[in-house]
Amino acid sequence: MALTPKKVFGFLLFLCSGWLSAQQTDATYTKRVLESSEIDFLFSYYSQDGDNAAVTGGEGTEELTDATSTVVLRLPMNENDILTVDVGLSAYTSASSSNVNPLDGTNLNVTPFDASSGESRRDQLVYINPTYQHSSDDRNSIWSVNGYFSNEYDYVSVGFGGSYTRLFNQKNTELTVSARVFLDKWDAIYPIELRGGFFDDRIEGNGVYNPVFTEFDSENRNSYSVSLNFSQILSKRLQGALFADVVSQNGLLSTPFQRVYFGDVDDFFIDDFQLADDVERLPDSRLKLPLGGRLNYYLNDFVVLRSYYRFYWDDWGIVSHTASIETPIKLSDKFTVYPNYRYYNQTAADYFFPKEVALSTFEFYTSDFDLSDYDAHQYGIGVQYKDILGKAQILSFGLKSIDVRFNQYDRSNGLSASIVTLGTTFVGN
Repeated sequence: MALTPKKVFGFLLFLCSGWLSAQQTDATYTKRVLESSEIDFLFSYYSQDGDNAAVTGGEGTEELTDATSTVVLRLPMNENDILTVDVGLSAYTSASSSNVNPLDGTNLNVTPFDASSGESRRDQLVYINPTYQHSSDDRNSIWSVNGYFSNEYDYVSVGFGGSYTRLFNQKNTELTVSARVFLDKWDAIYPIELRGGFFDDRIEGNGVYNPVFTEFDSENRNSYSVSLNFSQILSKRLQGALFADVVSQNGLLSTPFQRVYFGDVDDFFIDDFQLADDVERLPDSRLKLPLGGRLNYYLNDFVVLRSYYRFYWDDWGIVSHTASIETPIKLSDKFTVYPNYRYYNQTAADYFFPKEVALSTFEFYTSDFDLSDYDAHQYGIGVQYKDILGKAQILSFGLKSIDVRFNQYDRSNGLSASIVTLGTTFVGN
């Protein structure tokens, strides 16, 4: 029998009611970590455009839209334990990725600045991320374990991890240590002109198009991270936090379908579309070190200042700085607005070269502008509605909050993006 969303939702509600009923028979009362089940429904719509697509060697349309739906279910297993299940679906349409094969559509003239009309312009990602959390009776220790699985047309990711949190100094100080592992695998898809047996009588250029290209030997990518987070209540109005991460990656860190054009190789075209000289080649290891902190100041009952800074370094040559500020302003008991601003800059990776700057004799090269030097500004605003009593009802769940946000993102290299997010939280009664 097929499981429909309605049946799954009903079964989860049955489990929730069973756990809640069982707790009512306990002889002694212990305050639960989570008093009742909660469900978050999240939706976001993202849109971007630019002229530096990595799929077409750093020159071409970056137009992309993405719609993501997420459901997060938090279930109290008993007084001390919580099971959280995060499930999501992301569907996107990309003019850039459509040009992995620009010839599969009906375009009369092939160009990197137009999307192919073929099916390669669409894809979707699905994921599930369960987490089990246990708190000690005195609520000063928290353990958690989590898993992760995601799948899209050319990439599968499996992850797992855990964390330990210790609260002390009358819960004014908190220290968290966590670790995660991701074991991923590409199903490498290369630009159409680099695949075996490719031929097209429209190719124009000086001589014969015959790129020196070899496929990657391995399609695995592994990532390992360890994180340390320390937070401290400094006064009645001030709270601070420091964090540090160590991330190590190895395996296929290149993206197989991102083209590179060399400065010492003749150019070949089909219409206005330049054929690849190779795909990007990056080292098979990478070490990342982000360090940062947060500082929150409660100005009064109506205004909070939230600041954030992060320094980042990796052994590919990128150094970046991120700074942001958000100022929640409480308009009433139910409504809060969140104006925010974020600034980011980074240096270029050692292996980044704009179109036709890298030479065929180089060992590593990419024309992905995500690895170039640039500055970025992001600014936005959010509105949150809270109903502490959960008066609005859907089935047996009361509405706890609604959160709507809009952010605009602009890079100095021309990429521009906007995102709208909608989040709702319901609590079981």
